[in-house]
Amino acid sequence: MTIEEHIKTTSLKPSQRLIINLAYTAQWSNDILLMALKPYDISLQQFNVLRILRGQKGKPANLSTLNDRMVTKASNTTRLVDKLLKKELVNRSTCPSNRRKIEITITEAGLSLLNELDKVVTQAEDKITTQLDNTEIEQLNNLLNKLRT
Repeated sequence: MTIEEHIKTTSLKPSQRLIINLAYTAQWSNDILLMALKPYDISLQQFNVLRILRGQKGKPANLSTLNDRMVTKASNTTRLVDKLLKKELVNRSTCPSNRRKIEITITEAGLSLLNELDKVVTQAEDKITTQLDNTEIEQLNNLLNKLRT
């Protein structure tokens, strides 16, 4: 189904079609990922924070680092970390050498949850990309990278 059929219009310039198609497809793929995460009571942004922290390989991250590496930039990184703290998926502490700096690390429970979520998210990603072969996926990635350059 074309984007015009989805939004019930017929007169889009190619650039308009692209922008609307990108936004529509991003929301569609986010919805699939959100449904996969819903049983675990975790948002896509919380999942992203946990993956960033796992990627730190035990080294703490601060709020600025998390915000810089987020897929969806958010001004509410503090609130995301607070929610993960309540779920005991992360730890927060004051840096010993700079008391104004807050350090965040992932807990064993957070790592365990991520290991479980890796399978669920991979299945959701496969569902999203099922209509594309690996060559098409690479081509689309290259085009999107080019668009942002």
